[in-house]
Amino acid sequence: MELVNNMSVLRMILASALFVLSCSLASAQQVFTSDKIDYIIELPSTTWRVISEPDAAHEHVQFVHGERLDGHLQIRKEVVDAGTTASDFARRDRDQKFRFHPGFVEGKEETFSGRLNGVTVSYEFIKTGKPMMGRIYYVQADNRTIYALRFTGLRDKLARIRNQTDLIARSFKLK
Repeated sequence: MELVNNMSVLRMILASALFVLSCSLASAQQVFTSDKIDYIIELPSTTWRVISEPDAAHEHVQFVHGERLDGHLQIRKEVVDAGTTASDFARRDRDQKFRFHPGFVEGKEETFSGRLNGVTVSYEFIKTGKPMMGRIYYVQADNRTIYALRFTGLRDKLARIRNQTDLIARSFKLK
């Protein structure tokens, strides 16, 4: 009988601990939006913080995950020709911008599904002698608007937070 009571107490303690852990994880997420932008994203932890918001000179928002080399996110709204797909824009972006980074190594393009759909592209490059990685989520808002969520960071560190970059991109939605 005492063993049964001890097991019940243990179950209650474990259930309580699980509840407290899930509440703390849920509260760690934060929603970001601003009057100056037309979208909302969820940041998975308080480690992510905004470092610049749109102003008269810049139309994009930037975030860092701790330090800039640990993870940097820039969100840009791109107006494209009618009928341009996220994949078309990703190829153009690669050919006109990223291909010229020192040590550029092209990654693969994958389809992406979130609140808005599109494609994601990964690539590697060298910056100040350090191996870096870029991961860009191109999400299609309509036939003339694509948002580019550009993540960069040290290759090993950005790879470790891939689940967070996916979560941020999946949470992206228009107001």
